[in-house]
Amino acid sequence: MIKRDNIFLGTDWYSSNSLPVKWEITDGLVPYPLAVERMEVLVELIHQGKEPERVWLLEHPPLYTAGTSATDKDLKDPGRFPVYATGRGGQYTYHGPGQRVAYVMLDLNRRKRDVRAFVAALEQWLINTVGQFNITGERREDRVGIWVPRPDKGTDVEDKIAALGIRLRKWVTFHGISLNVEPDLEHFSGIVACGVEKHGQTSLVDMGLPVSMYDADIALQRTFEEIFGPVEVV
Repeated sequence: MIKRDNIFLGTDWYSSNSLPVKWEITDGLVPYPLAVERMEVLVELIHQGKEPERVWLLEHPPLYTAGTSATDKDLKDPGRFPVYATGRGGQYTYHGPGQRVAYVMLDLNRRKRDVRAFVAALEQWLINTVGQFNITGERREDRVGIWVPRPDKGTDVEDKIAALGIRLRKWVTFHGISLNVEPDLEHFSGIVACGVEKHGQTSLVDMGLPVSMYDADIALQRTFEEIFGPVEVV
């Protein structure tokens, strides 16, 4: 099996369509059902060629989402926050204020019909993003997300700083990634995040970096363009 580290992530991810990807940032907290409803509409329009590809950056109120592999035992506190079933891959994930969510709606018909390579490209995007703040993020073959070694906490201890989960419809992607900028990390205790009990969660601020959401957005945009091509801020 070819490891994700070995999947080519160069300019083959640039679209043959000359239109830049729309880069949209929504202020405030967006209810999860409204976000999913809007993504569903945009994905169909992108497939029909009636809308450009889009990356939508936002924050959600505190909530848990259950991916297609979620199991009941991993929901440790079911009454704490709303729980939403979602068609994306993965298990339970937390979203909330201070976490940047980026919903990525790209047409792989124009780019590259390779789901595994697309996931690797998203991982590389996140690795490059935290690298902008001198953090070494790493992928793991046996679990999803981007991980940061924490020798300050003990031998072999590492924390997750970013997560991802995607869905495809007619080879158009949706859902996407989340980066912990400054969320309340205690909120993760209500679930076994992504089914991983051994390791914890961290954020850019938890790592001692005075990073604002604006700083994170600039880094996300810069590193996205390196892999997927130019964007148009709307």
